Amino acid sequence: MLRVRGWDILNNTFDFYFALLKSTSCLIEPHYLPSLEYFCALLRFDKLILEKNEHYIKQSFRSRCYINTANGVEMLVVPLSEKHGKVPLKDIRIDYTKKWQNNHWRGIQSAYAKAPFFEHYSDALKQIIFSDHQFLYDLNLALLSFCLRSMDLEKEISETVSYEKTFGGDIYDLRSAITPKEPYSGRPYYKPMAYYQVFGSAFAENLSFVDLLFSMGPGSLAILRASQKEILNK
Repeated sequence: MLRVRGWDILNNTFDFYFALLKSTSCLIEPHYLPSLEYFCALLRFDKLILEKNEHYIKQSFRSRCYINTANGVEMLVVPLSEKHGKVPLKDIRIDYTKKWQNNHWRGIQSAYAKAPFFEHYSDALKQIIFSDHQFLYDLNLALLSFCLRSMDLEKEISETVSYEKTFGGDIYDLRSAITPKEPYSGRPYYKPMAYYQVFGSAFAENLSFVDLLFSMGPGSLAILRASQKEILNK
C-alpha cells in the first residue's frame, strides 16, 4: 500500500516509471464516472484490461465520484445490494429501490448546466445513467466508453476471464492503485492543472472527468495530458 510520505512514494514512482518502459497494457477496475487521476494513469497505455472478477471493495471509486457544485465538492454514490460480501465485481447489483438516478442527474445538472459544453455531452451521459443497468460493472463500462469517446481517445479494451493475483508480460497492474482512502499526491499519476470551473473561487482538484468535459469540451484531452506527473510525459 502506498504511503503519503517517505521512501515508499519514491520507490513506487520508480517502479511505475520502469514498468511504463516495457508496458503497453494496463489492468484496472472500472470506476463510476472516473476521476482525472484515473485517466492520467491510463493515457500512456494502448490497451486496457478491465478487472471484472475481483471481489468488490467497499468505499472505493468503483461506486462513487466527486463533482463540483454551488455548495462545494459533492460525492455521488451508486447504491448497491446489501448482500455483496465476497462477490465478484461483475455480479454486484445496483439497488434501484433508491432513486439514485434522479438524485445523481439533478446533482450533475445543477452543477454543470451553465458549463460551456454541458448541452453538447449531457444527453449521452443522461441516457447511460438512466439505462437501468442491473450490474455496477456494466454501468461503469458504459461510462468509461462514453468518456473515451468524448475525447476521441481510442483504446483497445478487453476484460479478465478469471481473477489472477499477478499478471506478467507487458501488463501493468493498476488494480486498486487509485483509492479515496489516500490522497492522490502520494501516487505517481496526477498533478493539478487548473481549468475553468463553474463554481468556486479556488480550483477543485481531481474531480470526476465530467467536471473537465463539461467545462473544456474538446480541450479536455490536452488538459489531461498536462495533468500527468512529469514522469508520465517522458
